[in-house]
Amino acid sequence: MRTLGVLGGTFDPVHHGHLRLAIECREVLGLDEVRLLPARLPNLRDEPGATAAERLAMLEAAVEGTGLTVDARELAGSGITYTVETLQALRHEAPRTSICFILGQDAFNGLPRWHRWQELLGHAHLVVATRPGYAPPQDEALQELMARAEIQEAAALKSRPCGNILLQSIPLLPISATDLRARVRGGRSLAALTPPAVAEYIEQHRLYR
Repeated sequence: MRTLGVLGGTFDPVHHGHLRLAIECREVLGLDEVRLLPARLPNLRDEPGATAAERLAMLEAAVEGTGLTVDARELAGSGITYTVETLQALRHEAPRTSICFILGQDAFNGLPRWHRWQELLGHAHLVVATRPGYAPPQDEALQELMARAEIQEAAALKSRPCGNILLQSIPLLPISATDLRARVRGGRSLAALTPPAVAEYIEQHRLYR
């Protein structure tokens, strides 16, 4: 079964932490493709500092040569974007593909705040990037979902198109978009934190100042 990884976010701006997470998941899980999925206007976060067109341009520059791809479908919409609706659309397009939605532990623990969150597994697997000493979810409904859906082996993701949760230890680079924006405001360098083409784009377009 073909496997597709999807990593969502505002990517405001994209940085090496995003790229390494996507690449690590592709390699560790043996995924055929990993897409970066920028949100137009996320439901649970402030409006991005860069426009949709600017964030897309930075993403396309960042993935060049990495083998990753960009799925810009949410940027073409209007209003708030919901992950469940995007995954539903992907499932409709690829009914026989194993879709793996990648998210960090903090995002996973906050899943009950997401729109129609209990429908997510009907469209995709959830791959949760964890680190040693991570805090497990405290929400009872999420705990019950894990008890029913958690698997231990990544190979099982290829046996069905959706429906499982995998906690996968992934080395995460300690880089945040919030820090990058603060560095730009402070006149500091972004070297080694984001691809040179992204840093150059931010400088040329005077973003985040």
